[in-house]
Amino acid sequence: MKWQGRRQSDNVEDRRSISGGGKAIIGGGVIGIIVLLLNVFGGETGQQIAPILEQMQGGQGQQTETAAPLSKEDEEMGNFVRVVLADNEDIWSKIFAENGMTYEKPKLVLFKGGVQTACGGASSASGPFYCPGDRKVYMDLGFFEELKSKFGAKGGDFAIAYVIAHEIGHHIQTLLGTSAKMRQEQQGKSEAEANKLSVALELQADFYAGVWAHYNQENLDAGDIEEALSAANAVGDDAIQSKMQGHVVPDSFTHGTSEQRMYWFKKGYKTGDIKQGTTFQEIR
Repeated sequence: MKWQGRRQSDNVEDRRSISGGGKAIIGGGVIGIIVLLLNVFGGETGQQIAPILEQMQGGQGQQTETAAPLSKEDEEMGNFVRVVLADNEDIWSKIFAENGMTYEKPKLVLFKGGVQTACGGASSASGPFYCPGDRKVYMDLGFFEELKSKFGAKGGDFAIAYVIAHEIGHHIQTLLGTSAKMRQEQQGKSEAEANKLSVALELQADFYAGVWAHYNQENLDAGDIEEALSAANAVGDDAIQSKMQGHVVPDSFTHGTSEQRMYWFKKGYKTGDIKQGTTFQEIR
């Protein structure tokens, strides 16, 4: 992605030089990876389960607070994130204005180890997520190395851009009232039916990420879309369950299959039309 020398957002809170305020997973292991994958890309289920799994580590999770200077690589990644967030701000402000609405810009928090949020404490094992309570996106960039080394994603800077755009998609859903409506619809539903609504929410966030990429094409490099699709493929529920437990349980899906995640990102990218993110009508 072409990003050097471009506008950077002022809405990034970089807390990486002071880690702490949440439970840092010491050693991680299989449970840490499960927490990360359950919670990946904003899933509420993972945030509910994460504290229980951390307790199962038998004291391996502990409060930490350390201060350390950022490396040049850390600083460069921070600048990249600021550019990606700025692109999202510009594009979504324009789209909202065209539809007679005002876009409220979210904050993006970079952290290492652990962080306190309006949705509670979170560790790096939680993966990137959006907290509607404070309307902030939280990311530990170490997640992307896990995604590449353990789950076969290609990596690359646009994989990070895709995840940021996905989390901003959850912010869009909060602003439009979609998330609140989905939670209301989940009340009284069976677990399988409630999970289908969660899948629709996540796939719509993938669609919105594609819409953002559609309007950002002038800044894309060859291979960027493939990087995003590779990341989407790696975090499909079927891919994760197959790798972690050797079989899949479709009724337990909360984020969608690899095929679905790639399909909805590509649909957003090809159309650029927010009205075509009809996941709730199609995922029933």
